[in-house]
Formats: sequence, C-alpha cells, structure tokens
Amino acid sequence: MNFKTLIVYSLGLTATLAGCGRQEENAKNDFRYTIDEFADIKIMRYTVPGWDSLTLRQKSLVYHLGEAAKYGRDIIWDQNFRYNLEIRHMLESILENYKGDRQGEEWEKFLTYAKRVFFSNGIHHHYAEDKILPECGREYFAGLMTEAGNVSDTETLLDVIYNPDLYPQRKYTEGDKDILQASAVNFYEGVTKEEAERFYASMEVPGDDSPVSYGLNSRLVKKDGKIEEETYKIGGRYGKAIEKIVGELELAAGFAENEMQKKYIGLLIDYYKTGDLETWDEYNIAWVKDTLSDID
Repeated sequence: MNFKTLIVYSLGLTATLAGCGRQEENAKNDFRYTIDEFADIKIMRYTVPGWDSLTLRQKSLVYHLGEAAKYGRDIIWDQNFRYNLEIRHMLESILENYKGDRQGEEWEKFLTYAKRVFFSNGIHHHYAEDKILPECGREYFAGLMTEAGNVSDTETLLDVIYNPDLYPQRKYTEGDKDILQASAVNFYEGVTKEEAERFYASMEVPGDDSPVSYGLNSRLVKKDGKIEEETYKIGGRYGKAIEKIVGELELAAGFAENEMQKKYIGLLIDYYKTGDLETWDEYNIAWVKDTLSDID
C-alpha cells in the first residue's frame, strides 16, 4: 500500500467512524423516553449505558434474575387485592378478543381504565391507594365483557369495579375502622388488627435481641374461629409461582460472578423452599456483605 493509498484509506476510515459517531448520537437524540401518557401517569423508559459492557455470563445472570422477578408478578397482584387477578384476566380477554368497534369516547375511557389497572398492579391507585373507577358506562363495560366471552360472574366483578363503597382503599387510612378489615389488601381474611397482633405476639421469644420479621411471608386466615398462617413457600401459598421463581434462581446461581454471590442466591432459594425467616435474615446479611459483584 503506497502513501497516497494510505491517505485515502485513512480518510475513508475517518469518515466512516465519524458517520457511525453521528448515527450513534442521532440514535441517542431520537430515543423516546416517554412512550405513553394517561390519567395522572406518564410511562417512561431509559437507556442502560452499561449493558453492552457486561459479559455474556453477567447478562445471563441478569436474565434469569429478571425471569424470577416476573414469576412473582401474579403474587403481587393477588396480595394487593383478592379480585385483582380475575379482573386483570378479564381486561386482557377484552383487549385480545373483543371484535367490536375500538373507536370512540367510551372505548378510550375503557382503555385508560385498563392501562391504569395494569400500571397499578390492581384496581387501586399505585400511590393514593384509592379504588380506580372507570369513566366508561357500566352497561358498556358489561357489553365488552360479554362480547369478549367473559360471562361467568359478570355482575360480581362489575360491582367490585363500579361500586365506590366496595373495597374503596387498598390500605384504609381514616382510622375510624379496623385497618385490616377495612383494607382491600389480601394479607388477612376475617382477622382483626387486635387478633393479628395477638397472634404474632404469641410467637415472640422472650429475650430475643434479633427476632425474625414475623408475618413477613404469610397470610393470616380465620377458619372455623381459629387463625391459621399460610406461608409463602414451595408447597404453601403461591407454591406454583414460587417453584418457577426458584427454578430461575437455580439457573442464575450457575452464572454467579463469585462464590459469595452464589452463596446468597442459594440462601434465597432455601428461603423460598422452606419459608424460614431466619434463612431470610441470613440471605440479607450475605447480600449486604457482597461488595465485589457488579450484578445484584
């Protein structure tokens, strides 16, 4: 390659690199951070600048941790309110199967309601905790349900959705009623605040200076006048979802960055298998001690 050819090649390479740089800059400038707005909500996304610098092993770890988190989605919906999953499935069915007119003010009001419910992981506002009421008419909503094939228990769901006096707050804040019985959350069934406090107080060990977080991973239910604790674990409440979470965590452990990280992922797996709150504490202590891993 002679000198003139080298100059031409260098200039061409410089121009190519400059062009790539401009394309990358344009891509950054064209990136849409806001992808939707409705009611009082703005949906935004962000770039992840460090993603490309991760190794394939690290990306695999992130992937399986993300999949584990996704399997917990239905748990959150159910914990927020016992009708949430049924309502979400109904909304999804309408959006997927409704063959009628998807134009007009009523449809747009329904669509806004559905988006708000999806965003809040349930029918109560994600921050204010008040029930989200649809602005479309009840008869219109009922028609959507029927035409999309939702015919079972339609009136019950419509009452739950439209009646402002039913389950008005996810967490009741007024103070004039029993907070457990007035709240819509699904952590208790038929249990009063006093009964719950008495139940957990009976589990405390006198003189224990590092007690576990009683009630952290369970639901209290009164059956035949007796309070029972339903623990979140494999074989317990949410067992099928937790099995899938554990499956992904086991895969994630295979891509751990170091032995310390592998250890605390293992402790988290043990916790989900047993529901043991002491194991939960051990996991958190081990996680905090890990100052070496890039992924946490």
